[in-house]
Amino acid sequence: MLIAYEVALDLVRALRPVVAQLRSYSPDAADQVERAASSIVLNLAEGGRRHGRDPRRFWDIAHGSAGEIRGALDLADAWGWQVESGPARALLDRELGLLWGLTRRTRSKATPEQAASAPNARPSR
Repeated sequence: MLIAYEVALDLVRALRPVVAQLRSYSPDAADQVERAASSIVLNLAEGGRRHGRDPRRFWDIAHGSAGEIRGALDLADAWGWQVESGPARALLDRELGLLWGLTRRTRSKATPEQAASAPNARPSR
């Protein structure tokens, strides 16, 4: 199983209290974060079962969903909503880095695990 998949599950767990806090300000934002976090896990699961260049499509979608969560948390900060997202943001940064490595993996001969855990795998900003 991909390291990114395990981190995605940890991210979902870390986002549970964040989603509860978000819901008091914006149920739509909370639902969006839930959907995006679920999308990361599900796309990593499906992409991990594919072969050739096909997995990259699923990893790209997962990467986009992770960026969507970052945007939602940034938006909550911009609105001044009192949401404690520090632990979730730390996992999100790690996940973005792992997904960045996976989406670039098809350009090299590295295995998914090598690409996902490479020290130079950095989150997009």
